[in-house]
Amino acid sequence: MEPRLNPFASPVLGRVFKHLIAANKPIVDSTLPFATQELVKLRASQINGCGFCVDMHSKDAAHAGETSTRLNLVAVWREATVFTDAERAALELAEQGTRLADAAGGVTDEAWANAAEYYDEEQLAALVALIAVINAFNRGNVMLKMPAGDYQPGQHG
Repeated sequence: MEPRLNPFASPVLGRVFKHLIAANKPIVDSTLPFATQELVKLRASQINGCGFCVDMHSKDAAHAGETSTRLNLVAVWREATVFTDAERAALELAEQGTRLADAAGGVTDEAWANAAEYYDEEQLAALVALIAVINAFNRGNVMLKMPAGDYQPGQHG
């Protein structure tokens, strides 16, 4: 499978993707736990049907020590017992922030308040930025039909 176009060979899209990658740096450098970051990216990518990002973030998380059990259960996190309350709050925020068109009204006050119980203001800011950035990547990759399966941990980061 070949993508519709190579985003890094396109002068416009290549620059945009490089800016998105750069926008991720303050998130990575934040105090938001790395495991939470990867779980959120994985869940948003699953919702958006972005195989390229599901491949990337599951492999990056596993490479960083995340268990296969937790990675396999991200899609059904509500029924899974392997996530902390804080991670569950972040996953709920990720789902609501990703499914804006489905949730007339966006992220609920309840979901925000729940996340605020576990994350300070800067971590909440990192979550908002993370959810926005991963959704941008997902949408671009889905439109381009970026293939999944060949990613190697650390390849794009």
